Amino acid sequence: MTLLTQKIAIIDLGTNTFHLLVAERTSGKFNIVYEEKLPAKIGAGGINQGLITAEAIERAISVLKSYRQTVDDMGITEVLAFGTSAIRSAKNREEVVAKIAAATGFSVKVISGDEEASYIYKGVRAAVSLGHQKSLIVDIGGGSVEFIIANKSEVFWKQSFEIGGQRLLEQFQKHDPILPDEVVALHAYLAAQLQPLLVALKEQQPKTLVGSSGTFDTLSEIHCCRNGIVFEPMPEIPLTLQAIEEIYEELLLKNRAERLSIPGMIELRVDMIVVACALLDFLLKSHSFEKVRVSSYSLKEGVLQELSTQF
Repeated sequence: MTLLTQKIAIIDLGTNTFHLLVAERTSGKFNIVYEEKLPAKIGAGGINQGLITAEAIERAISVLKSYRQTVDDMGITEVLAFGTSAIRSAKNREEVVAKIAAATGFSVKVISGDEEASYIYKGVRAAVSLGHQKSLIVDIGGGSVEFIIANKSEVFWKQSFEIGGQRLLEQFQKHDPILPDEVVALHAYLAAQLQPLLVALKEQQPKTLVGSSGTFDTLSEIHCCRNGIVFEPMPEIPLTLQAIEEIYEELLLKNRAERLSIPGMIELRVDMIVVACALLDFLLKSHSFEKVRVSSYSLKEGVLQELSTQF
């Protein structure tokens, strides 16, 4: 990637949410000057069939037209747009990318799961002081989940799995609230799919779980609301292992409307948070972590970090 201008826009076309970040370079350093996230739900209704539906394409283009207006109003000519799990696994990905380009002028680069994991690591490392000890970084997206075992200077193991929240939601959560049998089936599925991760955890023995954005942002906000902590959007935000367990146990008993009434919950997250937390529950039952930390930085900030190294 080569940056030609002082101001840049980065768009992460996630399976559930499209994120826009605008940064400006001053004195050789990038400063984030604007952020926005909007639901596009491009995986809904077709992700497990490897298809982005016509309705999903319309939603995607609608959100991206809004972002086009924003970047044009800000006078930004350099836009980097990244397609992740839902697009990369879609049989009609070329059609989707072509329609987006025709309608918005955005050229979407579809990245691999391995590239996605690398950007996430760089983003998290910029937000959280990882230190020398190994941590397990987890980014739960709508289409894929990235796991990275790393410290501040080295990645020891990483892998992207196509087991994101939208996939799990459509495959396992047939009732609301979710049924105990559905949770059992989901855990059995994860045990089979995540064998490479379980082996890596045993070999590498990371002691800290580092959550990246998304579900972890919402868990942090709920935790803060419950404990009188003022929630401020910072690179690192508060959460505890006990809070994850307590919130998950509550979510298991609530339907959508009840979940939405939880202080700190946002509508963007309310549908997928149960299966996302079931994944976390599986993880915490599979390996002993001493603590959890949360990075509000993820893929788009990782792209920004990579651009920063060019100067």
